[in-house]
Amino acid sequence: MKKNLLLPLLVLSLLFSACSSNKKVLKIGINAELTGEVPAVGASCVNAAKLFVEHINQQGGLDVGGVKMPISLIVGDNGAKPDQAAAVAQRLISQQNILAMVGPNISSCAIPAAEIAESLNCLMFSPWSTNPNTTLNSKTGTFKKNIFRGCFTDAVEIPALAQFATRQLHLKKAAMLYDTSSEYPTSAARYFKNAFTADGGKIVASETYSTGDRDFSAQLTKIKATNPDVLFLPAYYNDAPLIAEQARRLGITAIFLGGNSWSTPEMLKLDSGHRLNGSFLSNHFSTQSDAPQVKNFITEYQAKFGQLPDDIAALTYDTMGILSEAIIKAGKSDRTAIRDAMAQVEHFSGITGNFIYEPGSHDPKKSIVILTVKDGAFGYVTTVEP
Repeated sequence: MKKNLLLPLLVLSLLFSACSSNKKVLKIGINAELTGEVPAVGASCVNAAKLFVEHINQQGGLDVGGVKMPISLIVGDNGAKPDQAAAVAQRLISQQNILAMVGPNISSCAIPAAEIAESLNCLMFSPWSTNPNTTLNSKTGTFKKNIFRGCFTDAVEIPALAQFATRQLHLKKAAMLYDTSSEYPTSAARYFKNAFTADGGKIVASETYSTGDRDFSAQLTKIKATNPDVLFLPAYYNDAPLIAEQARRLGITAIFLGGNSWSTPEMLKLDSGHRLNGSFLSNHFSTQSDAPQVKNFITEYQAKFGQLPDDIAALTYDTMGILSEAIIKAGKSDRTAIRDAMAQVEHFSGITGNFIYEPGSHDPKKSIVILTVKDGAFGYVTTVEP
């Protein structure tokens, strides 16, 4: 990759053939993790947004108050860093004059970006951030006015995963290893501990590390001494295979358990030794769905980008769909009108299932998919309804 492509902020105007130089466009910002620790996350987000916009612009754009308006994507790279995510949000909203922002995806970036979007009264829609604080005001506990998400939260996902471990897998002794310098792993560990113990399980070890660490032997040695039957790893896709490899090398035989942060196919590529075989994870989406719209999405995405879509891609595609409905409902190219229209959305049927936004809530009620890892692939296990 050329050096100039690694700039903290990539501002790429993606104007498709339906756009003409004198035609008004709907400028949507994408705040994504294209470089840094988890570049596969940002790539999936941008790819899905491009695919959605291509479909819309081939039809002349969205009908906004009786006028067809194409969508233009303005993409910013947050480098998977909180300060850069905030800077990208500031740039997209204040200088690029976007109507709405999709992303960031990882919670450590989504939370600071949400503060910027809220202060500038611009709709922000995170496809993948599950930390409750993304949409909630930390002082009042109420929803931020301009911030929405397209996924369930840790408060829903992780207890369901813990109950699957105790009730379906009959696991009783759990150890945890998580990154304390990142929002999602810290939040997920807290919810898992509470839910697992409330369901009769016992946390026998809780060890931590920091983003960028690659030697986990000290923590895993302590964990091995407690002889857990499950090791909860709320790690991102780049850490989980390495931790699993080191754990197996030390003789840890526990079943590995993870959340949606494992979900990208990139994790399976990194797990070349299949150390994660037999693991389970909670997720938003399964490529094994028989739903026609899901099959069509998978076929088109794979044909265009050369790989199966992950849940980030599917959620981004759905996010763009919900946002488009809000724009059409608003009837004009105006930030406040679009935000107000989004607040009135109650139901949406998408690639990742049904979205139900209860009155006043900015977090959808959604089903949770449980997957297993087997021979380098994700396999569907069951669906848990909220």
